[in-house]
Amino acid sequence: MHCCLNSFSAAYLVVREMKECTHLDYIKEVKPVSEGCADCIAQGDTWVHLRMCRTCGYVGCCDDSKNKHARQHFHDTGHPLVKSLEPGEDWGHCFVDEIYMTLDGEPLEASEDADDPLETSEDADESAGVVRSYLVIAGLYTLSASLIWGVNTLFMLDAGLNIFQVFIANAVFTGSMALFEIPTGVLADTRGRRTSFLLSVVVVMLGTLGYVAVAGAGGGLLAFSLMSVVLGLGYTFYSGATEAWLVDALNATGYKGELDRIFARGSSVSGVAMFVGSVGGGLLATLNLSIPYVARAGLLAVVFVIAFFTMHDIGFKPRAMKLAKLPGEMKQVAEASIAFGWHQTSVRLLVIASFINSILLFWGFYAWQPYFLELLGQDLPWVAGVIAALISLAIIAGNSLVEWFTRFCGKRTTLLLWAAVIQTVATVGVGLADSFWLAVALYLVVMATWGVWTPVKQAYLHQLVSSEQRATVVSFDSLVGSGGSVLGQTALGRLAQTQSIAAGYVVGGLTSVLVWPVVVLLRRRNDEADVIVGTAGVQGACAAQGIPSVSGVDTTQTATVVAEA
Repeated sequence: MHCCLNSFSAAYLVVREMKECTHLDYIKEVKPVSEGCADCIAQGDTWVHLRMCRTCGYVGCCDDSKNKHARQHFHDTGHPLVKSLEPGEDWGHCFVDEIYMTLDGEPLEASEDADDPLETSEDADESAGVVRSYLVIAGLYTLSASLIWGVNTLFMLDAGLNIFQVFIANAVFTGSMALFEIPTGVLADTRGRRTSFLLSVVVVMLGTLGYVAVAGAGGGLLAFSLMSVVLGLGYTFYSGATEAWLVDALNATGYKGELDRIFARGSSVSGVAMFVGSVGGGLLATLNLSIPYVARAGLLAVVFVIAFFTMHDIGFKPRAMKLAKLPGEMKQVAEASIAFGWHQTSVRLLVIASFINSILLFWGFYAWQPYFLELLGQDLPWVAGVIAALISLAIIAGNSLVEWFTRFCGKRTTLLLWAAVIQTVATVGVGLADSFWLAVALYLVVMATWGVWTPVKQAYLHQLVSSEQRATVVSFDSLVGSGGSVLGQTALGRLAQTQSIAAGYVVGGLTSVLVWPVVVLLRRRNDEADVIVGTAGVQGACAAQGIPSVSGVDTTQTATVVAEA
């Protein structure tokens, strides 16, 4: 059935360790150059608190203010240190190290005096509570999905479909996602992300049980396709809603940590869930191929109960949506998708990359199960479960590389381009391999590159999107990706039926070359969102050049990769 390859579907709260500021040499004997925020005055705006640059004396408004001119001054000049100009306050802040300190440079415990991202223990507890809820919910959701990850294609083949019919059923699923993406996006942006997620759990649970019923009744392609429509509807309720809920809630509770690492570490948690679910599903399938699906439905019921009591819309105010107004709402969402998801050049390039990648990713994910067992020469469902578990570890490895690379100054497009090139070469190698072990090893490399691509691309995308359009644009990205998936599954599926699955991997790998020039064009735009300011030794040099801090981003789906597997 369907599995959600949500490469960032869980997250850890990154709580700062007490550490010393490494930029005290920027402190100069300066006085405020103005009595208020001159930029706000020029714009006719007001501010909440004032901060003074300790290098040049510039006075700007704080991060709680509308314009955040103090932080913008850091981005423009590379001057990392500010001090509060509020009466009775004698603390400073470093935008690079993201720590608070006394005016002498000693680390300062988070207090109610500072507009710290986690400024009070109450704020920290609230942000941590949001992430804990997300971690449990997304982890269980991924666990339930991964139970059928390694056996889905085998399940449908056992039910009487041929390999091309399997890809057609899967294409119907992703086509349904594209069809329902806008109306379900309306629900998430009106009634709330929580409502959308709960509906997703219920609908996916019903579709999962529907697959078992169809197989038991000896249903053919049409019946499986109808259940694929149900599952496609269920996953579009999930698409965009959960990640938008997480980021809005973190923003509302004052969290301003780095998103790349949250996505990457969250993906690692998902990878652990995938590992456990894949091995467990493979073992259950040795008893009966239907058992993993029944177990999945049971886990989804548990997810519903947990989410019902712990997942609440924070930082987002739901509003009423009448059925009669649905066409108008859909029009607004469609217009917002075009305006914010297509007319912005950088967002458009990221969306195009999603389309191209999805051509190969979805088909390749469904195709490896029978292909690898054919190379092995034995029909062993538990082997498919083990390979699925290894794939989850490969994704975790890719996520770990993101964690490591983002400690240093650099560009996100560097990671994206290397991931795209390696993915292409490895995929072609999967199709050309003549041994089981080599093909599996190369496919693990492919999935590791996906573990790099996904969190980096998502962090990039969400820095370009405002909160109001977040769920809409992410759903639009998912919609376009679904279009690529339909194309890939139909074309490569036909090729697999008439030629071989190996030929499909070769052609699909060559198709992914088209991602390369897209990333190059994105790199040439020199977006602020492309820049990574790390925490390793080269950080100070980056700050001196005025490169913006990643942690200053107001961001996020997950372009959740939803796979029918």
